[in-house]
Amino acid sequence: MTIRTLLNQRFQTAMSAAGIAGECNPNISLSTREGFGDYQANGAMAAAKQMKMPPRDLAQTIVDNLDLDGIADKLEIAGPGFINIHLSPDFLARQASAQGAVLRQGQRSAENPQTIVVDYSSPNLAKEMHVGHLRSTIIGDAVVRVLEHLGHNVIRQNHMGDWGTQFGMLIAELEEHLGVGQKPEMALKDLEGFYQQAKKHFDDDAEFATKARNYVVKLQSGDQHCRELWQLFIDISVAHSEEIYRALNVTLSHSDIYPESAYNDDLESVINDLEAQNLAAEDQGAMVVFLDELSDKNGNPSPVIIRKSDGGYLYATTDLAALRYRSKTLNADRVLYFIDARQSLHMKQVFTLARKAGFVNPGISLEHHPFGTMMGEDGKPFKTRSGGTVKLANLLEEAVQRASALIAEKDPDLSAEERSEVARKVGIGAIKYADLSKTRTNDYIFNWEAMLSFEGNTAPYLQYAYSRIRSIFRRAGVDADTLSAAILIGEPQEKQLALKLTQFDEVLEQVAAEAYPHLLCTYLYDLASAFMAFYERCPILKDSVSPDLRNSRLQLASITAGTMAKGLELLGIEVMEKM
Repeated sequence: MTIRTLLNQRFQTAMSAAGIAGECNPNISLSTREGFGDYQANGAMAAAKQMKMPPRDLAQTIVDNLDLDGIADKLEIAGPGFINIHLSPDFLARQASAQGAVLRQGQRSAENPQTIVVDYSSPNLAKEMHVGHLRSTIIGDAVVRVLEHLGHNVIRQNHMGDWGTQFGMLIAELEEHLGVGQKPEMALKDLEGFYQQAKKHFDDDAEFATKARNYVVKLQSGDQHCRELWQLFIDISVAHSEEIYRALNVTLSHSDIYPESAYNDDLESVINDLEAQNLAAEDQGAMVVFLDELSDKNGNPSPVIIRKSDGGYLYATTDLAALRYRSKTLNADRVLYFIDARQSLHMKQVFTLARKAGFVNPGISLEHHPFGTMMGEDGKPFKTRSGGTVKLANLLEEAVQRASALIAEKDPDLSAEERSEVARKVGIGAIKYADLSKTRTNDYIFNWEAMLSFEGNTAPYLQYAYSRIRSIFRRAGVDADTLSAAILIGEPQEKQLALKLTQFDEVLEQVAAEAYPHLLCTYLYDLASAFMAFYERCPILKDSVSPDLRNSRLQLASITAGTMAKGLELLGIEVMEKM
């Protein structure tokens, strides 16, 4: 149980004893000003307004009924009725020790575990993964890791785009390459180049274009030859994507792929069910649903095309089938989509229609978590110097190369093998953290120098901070992983570090609820800063420090290192013992 939850329960009991209505919230928050306690209860003002009495008087009544024995050593009423809570050092010491024990246990057990489906990454298999796939992939994976750590049953869904009209063109092109004896893996070595070649062939050769269109129909009707060529393309494309996932340290595996084609057999059923409920009707040859719930300012309903006039299905149809599967078959309590902000209207339409048609269970939470765009130094979407799309594989390779040069400069004594490992972890970690540390919904500027800096809120700074803490134990000749010592809190910096350590689970629960990984990044940076303040003021290995105090401070250092390692792991970022 987090400190905030504990305080909330105690205040709820006190407010009930004071005759305050149950719907009134204690409004517990962290104090933001030094000297005003560690936490504040700000609910007295709102409750006093409802009860028509002076808020300071009501705050005093709450305090009179409050039992925080062994938790707080001081309570004070400030301003119009804020209640400042100064936590007991002994209580914080126990809570910090408990945090260390939880870290050693690994995954937590959720009080109310949920089945949560997370749709993320989902690249289009017609092309190589590019920087546009980065945010969905790493933000989704960070949230997945946090949810699993908190004890929820998480089902990853990599909704890869492996279906649609472009695949007729691609398999027709592949057939011609195979016809002249080329192996599929060689023909598709450069997926981007292959796509561009097929597109040019399609645009320039009318006979080829007709053949490609016919192949789309054959593919969708189950023609064996077209399916075999399509499968060759899919297998090689998926292998490329999985190589990127390994390089990015992302937890998606082959078993998490549930692509567009998986729902093909259910699409006609979706149409029939919508027609049977009088939700869909023919309009200019297409099947359309008009949603009054999403009408524009002029009262015109929002149209959702679910089948084109030529009989083809759209993303909306597939997404409806996917939602029905995720709710009715996977029995999801929540479904989270990490798709960029440009798809906001599409997701609103799909969610609204799925609920209206009864495709999802009534209590399910349907959540679109959009994200902004990675921008170049010019403030425009990130591109190559020639204006082309930046391949994700090339970006990751450059990150490792830049990190390697930086590491060689900072620590020339590292062996080639050590430098290679550190460079990989620093380079990949830098790219991921630079993205994850920004508020998800915002655009951000991609800058190599800033993300690879060893100063400020960056992955290299946090990785280095972790390795510095671990070096303390090597100098002390102590095993941090088995150390067990009572924590003694005397100095303000010891209290601030212990307080910050106890907030780890609060932050994780907020990330799980709101899907904002930057909250965890900010916490880890603040934790590293709190440790540096502690380390500068509270000597650990000096001869003048008593054995009990030395072990207490080593224990705080051990829990800090464990918390930082776990926090970075949940972001998908690796740490190292030496750096």
